[in-house]
Amino acid sequence: MKFSKTFLVTLFVSVIMVGGSFSAKADDAWIMRPVEKLGRGVTNVAFSFLEIPMKWSEVSSEKGGLAGLTYGTLKGVCYTVARIGVGVVDIITFPFPLPDCPDDLEDVGWGYGPIMTPAWVVPVGSDWNNFVYSDEAIVNPAP
Repeated sequence: MKFSKTFLVTLFVSVIMVGGSFSAKADDAWIMRPVEKLGRGVTNVAFSFLEIPMKWSEVSSEKGGLAGLTYGTLKGVCYTVARIGVGVVDIITFPFPLPDCPDDLEDVGWGYGPIMTPAWVVPVGSDWNNFVYSDEAIVNPAP
């Protein structure tokens, strides 16, 4: 009896996996969006500390060096805490779409999109001192 239950469960899981693999080839967005959300959450938690130098640089270029050291540090700490919180929410809820998080930022509704913008700790456009992306790695589209 125990063998037949195990066999039936294994058969059921195999059928689901094979059926899912055929549909994944046609449109794999149903599995890749949650995986991207999980990756974004793990990245935001692991590299949230990079918000501090990012905010130093941002505030220093807008308001000056002393403001960057004081206000930039405080802003970076606040964004670090927020980034950790958003990352934990993304990790916990990665299989499920959330309200007001559409996949397309111009859209509304439920989705797997980012809770916080920018979605990643270091977006391509605001790299601090070419720390993550070198200038040679970024390709500008032709006009």
